[in-house]
Amino acid sequence: MARVVGQIDLSKNEAILEAAVNVLSERGLAAPMEAIARRANVSKQTIYNHYGSKAELIRALALRRVDEMTASFETPEGLDDPAQALAQFARMLLGAILRPGGVNLYRMAILSSVEMPDVAKAMFEAGPRESRRKLAQYLALETEAGRLACPDPLQAAEFFAGMVIGSHQSTALLRMPPAFTDDGVEAVAQEAVTRFLKAYAR
Repeated sequence: MARVVGQIDLSKNEAILEAAVNVLSERGLAAPMEAIARRANVSKQTIYNHYGSKAELIRALALRRVDEMTASFETPEGLDDPAQALAQFARMLLGAILRPGGVNLYRMAILSSVEMPDVAKAMFEAGPRESRRKLAQYLALETEAGRLACPDPLQAAEFFAGMVIGSHQSTALLRMPPAFTDDGVEAVAQEAVTRFLKAYAR
């Protein structure tokens, strides 16, 4: 079967995304696409054929991370047990904040928002906004199922994410030492879930 224009195989796509994370973290958002192509062992045209622009490549990176963060919402366990699904989301959200690569890209998007507003917009829409949208969608489904009571799922999603993030994102963006270890991440996740469910559980 002939390949659709703009389509590449999954292994090349993964190689491009991994190369993009590494190169952009090392060299900033101004890093040339040629450098990403070399790291991924593909041609620059292959990247442009699939993504079209650096902003769309950034969007794909952010969406991939959000998909990982929200995967627990789609598992049988997550659909039956909001506490388990929300705790996993909280762990992944904190991991994204504390992970150097992800933080570097977010910091660079902020710094480049004036010169490259399309990149900053792509990062925001596919990152924070999309993660809250998916969380709100999950909360709405759980409300319909009778396990939660969230009259405004999007507002509830913002409340939960805010409890998890706290000042930790600012700490990471300002390159301050992490405030906690892996045990601390688990403690924050569990405490956020406990407090959230006190407010929104049936």
